Amino acid sequence: MYKPSEPFTVPMFLFIPSEIKAKGSTKTVYPTEGELIYCRFRTFGGTEKVVDGVLSVEDTAIIETWYRPDIKSNCRLADTDGVHYEILGTPEDINKRHQSLRFKVRAIKGGA
Repeated sequence: MYKPSEPFTVPMFLFIPSEIKAKGSTKTVYPTEGELIYCRFRTFGGTEKVVDGVLSVEDTAIIETWYRPDIKSNCRLADTDGVHYEILGTPEDINKRHQSLRFKVRAIKGGA
């Protein structure tokens, strides 16, 4: 039986998207305020990638939290510093017991 090795003490804000139809197309909209959840947030210095021969480090982390069926791959999270993260892949329901989730996130960086 899986048991978290550390308590879920890191506060994060969960943004669950909704879809609206405007002018014949579907658009994904995120709420302005997120719902507070607590999790375990572990970075490992990011993930190294080589793009066009240039080594870059992508800000990634592993998050573990209590199971919630509404946390899906299209959700976003933000920490208390205002850094926003997108979920990579599908969140894993650990041991299919509906008790805890594990998923990988990547920092969303804005630009021009």
